[in-house]
Amino acid sequence: MSLVKLIAQADERGLAASGLACLDRCLPLLAGAIEEADVLRPLWVGVVGGETDWTVRLAASRDALDAAVGPDGASGVTAVLVRTMLGSAPSEWAAEPLRTWADTCSVVALEIHQTLDAVDMSGDAGDGTGAGERLARCREEAADVTEAADGAESTDGVGPLVAGELRRQIRVLEILARTPGATGVRQAMDLSYEGQRVVRAVVSRRARARS
Repeated sequence: MSLVKLIAQADERGLAASGLACLDRCLPLLAGAIEEADVLRPLWVGVVGGETDWTVRLAASRDALDAAVGPDGASGVTAVLVRTMLGSAPSEWAAEPLRTWADTCSVVALEIHQTLDAVDMSGDAGDGTGAGERLARCREEAADVTEAADGAESTDGVGPLVAGELRRQIRVLEILARTPGATGVRQAMDLSYEGQRVVRAVVSRRARARS
């Protein structure tokens, strides 16, 4: 099933976890938060608690991230996007606002991974399809997503980091759809941390290259 359809069919728990996972994987791009792998863990607990815990834990997570990053930690377009992902999270535990947030986080996370990818995706493909349109197609067509996750050449320019992010976004939604309770959330969180480690490694390599 395509990523777009999975988001369309997800319940509040799946949508909250999906958006949070996208944010969590991009967290190392915030200066000061690169070593704070667990800064959003309380919000994962809020996903388990649902309507009872979400609002309070969302506010606490925003404060925790502000403290970890500091006033200068969100400089640059990418860092601002990551910060905005948490800032735009709805305090209401309801399907439609959470669906809008999850969909936005999905797109933003893919675009961020695209900028990190070793593949140059700034130009157009030979058929005139731009990078943004390629990402949209991979989100909408299950076959293209599978090929991207496998790193197939037929993904038409989708690089390995984008492919991995696509795979994880789909897996998080699949896990939450079939695994109830805290167990499913824990599995989704572990998968997200795997992606976070990938981004942290990319950020670290680039920092060493600049030094």
